[in-house]
Amino acid sequence: MQLDKMSRKPLYEQVVYGIKQDILLGIIEADEKLPSVRELASQLLINPNTISKAYKQLEAEGVIMTIRGKGTFVARQETAQRDERKVESIKAKMKEVVIEAIYQNVEETELISWIKDIVSENGGMRNEG
Repeated sequence: MQLDKMSRKPLYEQVVYGIKQDILLGIIEADEKLPSVRELASQLLINPNTISKAYKQLEAEGVIMTIRGKGTFVARQETAQRDERKVESIKAKMKEVVIEAIYQNVEETELISWIKDIVSENGGMRNEG
């Protein structure tokens, strides 16, 4: 996982995104132990509080689980429930992107192609098949 220190997105959100992406790509697998807060902070050269905040968010979302005395592990995603509030938030973000794309004269087919490419680059959709 790499962070973009030039990004406007807060570092903890970049960590959340990076871990989710690594899981989708199979770089990190279900039941795999994650580095401790201090280890990951040291690897990424950022404050441990930032990692702690990211881990708390991931745990609240059911992406990871902490077992006291053993560490933090990637949760099995088959059991993850769809959060309709999050889905609505995603739709709102996509609407903003689509509106910007329209103003930049991006064709619908090109936009759809981008989405398909991004899905493919990130391991495909988990609910296909």
